[in-house]
Amino acid sequence: MPHDRMFWKFRLYGFLKNLRFFDPFLILFLREMGLSFLEIGALYSIREISTNVLEIPTGVLADAFGRRKAMIASFSAYIASFALFYALPRFWIYAIAMILFAVGETFRSGTHKAMILEHLRISGREAEKVGYYGRTRAASQVGSAVAALLAGALVFFAGGVRIVFLASIVPYALALVLFLTYPRSLDGGRSTNAKVPRRKALAVVRATARDFVSALRRPALLRGLASGAGFDAIFKSTKDYLQPILQAQALALPLLLALGEEERVAIVVGGLYFLIYLGTAFASSRAGRLERRLRSLPAVSNVTFAIGLLLLAGAGASAWVGLPALAIVLFLLVYAVQNLRRPVLIGYLADLLSHDTMATGLSVETQLRTLLMACFAPLLGVLADRLGVGAAVLAVAAIGLALFPLVRLRQGGP
Repeated sequence: MPHDRMFWKFRLYGFLKNLRFFDPFLILFLREMGLSFLEIGALYSIREISTNVLEIPTGVLADAFGRRKAMIASFSAYIASFALFYALPRFWIYAIAMILFAVGETFRSGTHKAMILEHLRISGREAEKVGYYGRTRAASQVGSAVAALLAGALVFFAGGVRIVFLASIVPYALALVLFLTYPRSLDGGRSTNAKVPRRKALAVVRATARDFVSALRRPALLRGLASGAGFDAIFKSTKDYLQPILQAQALALPLLLALGEEERVAIVVGGLYFLIYLGTAFASSRAGRLERRLRSLPAVSNVTFAIGLLLLAGAGASAWVGLPALAIVLFLLVYAVQNLRRPVLIGYLADLLSHDTMATGLSVETQLRTLLMACFAPLLGVLADRLGVGAAVLAVAAIGLALFPLVRLRQGGP
């Protein structure tokens, strides 16, 4: 696969975007601040509901008026969110920070993927979309691996978790500069064909929305959106619950006993997340190879959906019965499956969406995901407080497996 200049810019974006140093420690940070699992679930719900409300409008705006501007707005909101988490440790401040984070998510989700697909369309390389996107996504997973190591070091030397939010501002500021180097041609068809007078702005938005509503009448697209949203909602709702399992394992190991609890947790959590994200980078980069071997995007999507949720159920059950080491291994495999599946699902949706409504379509998938996450987050919090983390994860995985027949994709079907 030939690599052009934009390929490396896309990879750099993914690397910088995933330098979220707080990711491996977010639940541990909120617990350290005195929040219950139910309060943490409430914050997650605030984030997801805010994302749900804003998702489609921001996708339409990105398609209609320029995807680069949408990305700049996104990362500006992220930076404001990180600053609040660092500076003001209060529940209601965290709620505001979650809303700002949601603003960042809604302007970003779907938009950058649409820019990648637009670049491939302009270059006449649409057939490479699964492998191309998989390799750019692999760079983001490498970023997560590096972030895990650096976050562990920051927590170790700072003696607390708050510093990771301040550190996360730096790569996001660099990403803002990177977006200024993207060509205007990636803004999307309607925003680049001509300068749209202000009096016609509403007409542009209506045209974009109308085209997408027409596409939604296709059952294959609806199932694809539901399949992607359903699996990702379950994965993203449960993935952070690996952190308390890692914390318990770190304190139980007869290693590094000369260090304090905070330092031991920092080393174990940072190190294991580093290994997890190296594995997900490898899996994502192999998505194109798997597609070529099976020659069926629906088949790969279905198989990875079922396997991923079975592994997640196994991880929850293992944690529930007191086998944290096995739970950690199974969680690692779930991460790998999700990052193998995601490029394939994006390729499937790209075949069903026009390039003019790509960001809007991917935003709808994100909206479905966030709606489901808003339901799962408090459920997970209540179950984790009452029955334990393992039982909570197992219950959500079981729900996903029960719904699988409803979202199974059909090869060449309606």
